[in-house]
This record gives sequence, structure tokens and C-alpha cells, in this order.
Amino acid sequence: MSVIIEKETEFKVDFDLEGLIRQIADKCLEHEKCPYEAWVSVTFTDNEGIREINREHRNIDKATDVLSFPMLEYEKAGDFSFLERDEKILCEYFEPDTGELMLGDIVISVERAEEQAEEYGHSIKREIGFLVAHSMFHLLGYDHMEAEEREDMEKRQREVLNSLGITRI
Repeated sequence: MSVIIEKETEFKVDFDLEGLIRQIADKCLEHEKCPYEAWVSVTFTDNEGIREINREHRNIDKATDVLSFPMLEYEKAGDFSFLERDEKILCEYFEPDTGELMLGDIVISVERAEEQAEEYGHSIKREIGFLVAHSMFHLLGYDHMEAEEREDMEKRQREVLNSLGITRI
């Protein structure tokens, strides 16, 4: 799996940031039985940076904790079978040099993550881990617009994070 990390803001953590992201992303892919090696980009920014992106792409002029920009349009969340049916799709969704499935982009506000970690009484590692898992499931086609969808997505996030020992307490 390729994880491209970009830092638009300076911050320090006392854990292996890339290792955490890779571990969670891999576990999400394993959870969903993704048959492909994958590629994901993660950008860390501040509240103003994510606010600009939110305004530009979603017409919402406020900061948020995480944004997800999936590259795939799933017929059914977590179902990769559509990729096998069309040769054109293979060229469109797979990185030509590595052959990895390009899942999309994750943007995280470190500022908001720090605020939420403090608010919820857990570590920044847990908060970033949660945001990565949450966003990965968006990149895998899941959403939380309806109560049933939200419950399903929350269950998947919890299963992944618990299996890695990344809990709230």
C-alpha cells in the first residue's frame, strides 16, 4: 500500500504517524476484503486550510475535522466487483506505475483533531486514527446520511480501531 503524506502545517506527535495511517488503512482494506493493493493520499492542514477546501468543494464555509475525496464511485459500498467488468475502469482507477487502486484523498485538520482529542479525553493518536478510519470507509463507498448507514459505518470503524487496540480510553 502506498500512503502519500503531505503536511501543510507544522505539528509534532510522539508516535509513528505514517505507520499509524498505513496500519489503519491496511486494516480497513482487510476488513472490506479489498482484493487490490491500494494508494491513498493524506494531507494534514489547519482549521483555515480545511475551511478553504470545504468552501471550495462543498460550499460549506466552516472548518471541519476531516474531508474525504473518493476516486471511485461504488455501486455498493465495499464491493470491488465492478472493477473487473470494464477494461476502461482499470486504466482510470489504477495507478499506472504501481498498479495500485487509487482510493482517493483524505484531508485532516490537525488543529481540530487536537481540539477533539482534548474534548473527548483521549490521545491525539486515537483521534487521528479515528479520522483516518472514518475517512477510509468514505473512500470505500460508505456514508452516514441515514441513521442505518451511520450505525453501519460506526460499527466498521469501531471494529477496525478495536482490532488494533486504538480505543478511546
